[in-house]
Amino acid sequence: MRKCLVFLAAGLSGLAVPASAEVVQKNEAGFVIRVIGEVAAAPAVAWNTFVSPAKWWSNAHTFSGEAVNLTLDPSANGCFCEKLPVPKDAPVSPRPGSVMHMRVLYAEPYRALRMTGGLGPLQSEAVTGTITVTFKPVDMPNGKGTRILWEYVVGGYMRYKSDTISVAVDKVLAEQLASLVKLVGPLQAPAPEAASEGIVEAEIPSGENSVPAPDPTLDEAAAGESVKAALDKMFKKKEDAPPR
Repeated sequence: MRKCLVFLAAGLSGLAVPASAEVVQKNEAGFVIRVIGEVAAAPAVAWNTFVSPAKWWSNAHTFSGEAVNLTLDPSANGCFCEKLPVPKDAPVSPRPGSVMHMRVLYAEPYRALRMTGGLGPLQSEAVTGTITVTFKPVDMPNGKGTRILWEYVVGGYMRYKSDTISVAVDKVLAEQLASLVKLVGPLQAPAPEAASEGIVEAEIPSGENSVPAPDPTLDEAAAGESVKAALDKMFKKKEDAPPR
């Protein structure tokens, strides 16, 4: 319980977060969080760093107090887990504890990873939380790199007010992604003079940054598409040039 309270308190303490961190939807049934970061590295590098949370996850948002105890197996049914070391004053030869933070549902190396689980204080609530992480290569005026997107969708019964917990979780996730971006290396913003010459990045609609989740009431066919098809759309290959 103490760790859950730490997680919530830190989320409400006004942490500095990336400008792209946002609670995009919320109501009494749940909420949706979207956080985006850009790194100056290829998707493979970003992926390999992401699946090593012990290197970048915050110590403050673990049950053991040390991120070094975190592991992530990026394969279907793999575990985003934490080892709980044996306390120094524990009886002789007890078994160490463990925590499953999330379980992997979908893994496509260097492109997308989807996991399910309630993070932090949500673990004790009757909610379903699904996070989709995508790694998309980008080519912008400030260089080539990878856009990393996290979308965390939470729904179900919980004893927290959605308005409060969604903001807390948003800030905590933004802190973790900021740490990941810092470790890999951020994609620097263009120089001011470049912007004055009209070389600026156009605002990207939210649909291009996320695995499509169409409204079933508006588009039943699209709502029934498989995860693979949705990802293929987001990462569609360029068509071959016609023969001359």
